[in-house]
Parts: sequence; structure tokens; C-alpha cells
Amino acid sequence: MLSFLTRARVRRPVLLLLLITAAGMVHARGVYQTPQAFLKEAFNNEIPPMQRIWLSGEMGDIYRKEMQEAPPRLRLRYWQHNDSSVWILQAIGKEHPITAGFIVKHGELQQARVLEFRESRGWEIRYPFFTEQFRQIGLGPGRQLNKAIDGITGATLSVRAMTNMARMALILDAKVKEQHDAP
Repeated sequence: MLSFLTRARVRRPVLLLLLITAAGMVHARGVYQTPQAFLKEAFNNEIPPMQRIWLSGEMGDIYRKEMQEAPPRLRLRYWQHNDSSVWILQAIGKEHPITAGFIVKHGELQQARVLEFRESRGWEIRYPFFTEQFRQIGLGPGRQLNKAIDGITGATLSVRAMTNMARMALILDAKVKEQHDAP
């Protein structure tokens, strides 16, 4: 049997490791940037009027297919000025929604940022080493991203959610431009 002192020496590092792990998980969840702050940054403090696109009919079907979930509401808000549009989207990671902001210009993503993360794992997707991969990506054949996104070990579902949202932002931007250009 272990003596009392030996058991105490074993318990302390284990307890410390558990506390560090728990603190990291709690720290991973949270609001990294509010949608309002993202919009101000995207439009240099001059946020254009909010617009809406309907997610019913064909667009609802596209949303369900690409996001692998039903639209959260019938109308989705977006902001547009000149050739840039901003989309704030949500997707389920493993169990909880991830909120991300996307800036699209000329059919390509200019920026992707995780705004709020509610999962216990996969929070690494918020770091620039991951989000920078989305820069200058557009849509290729079959509404797929025209560049591969590298995953993160242990964050598969969060990476998938972020990739789906990026693709959806590009699809929505194209649809808005198509509607605008229609006679």
C-alpha cells in the first residue's frame, strides 16, 4: 500500500492537471467578438442598413443541404456595401452552435472569424492559423470551396461547421448578387 505521503504526492499533480484542463475548457467557450463589433470592423465603423434574404423554397433547400440542418429562421440578415457583404451565421459543432462572421467581396471570402464558441472542444478554430485558410476562397464546381481546408485533430466537427458556414456565406452572397443583377 502507498503511504499517506506517497498518495499525497500522486494526488497533487493529478489534481493540478485536472484543474488546468478544466480551466482551459471553460476559457475556450465564450464570446470572442460581438456581431456588432465585427460589423463595425468590416465596414470601418459605418455599418450599412441590415438587409434580409428569404430562406424558403429553393434557398431553404440549399441551406438544409449545405449546412446539414434546417434554417434557424425564415429570413437571414446580412449587410452589404459596394462589393462587400457580411454574413453572421451559426452552425452546430457537436452539440452547440458556433457563431462566425464572414466578409465576402467579389465572390471570395476576405475574412472568416469565430465570434462565439459554445462547445467544450474544437475551440482552436478561432485562431488565425485556422481562419486564415479561408482567405481568398471562392466556390468551385458543385458549390464546393475551391481550396481544401486543413483540419485540426480533435476539432473535426467544429472544422466541418466552420467550412459549411464559409460555403453558405459564398452561396448566399452569389444569390444576393444574382437577385440584384436580375432585370
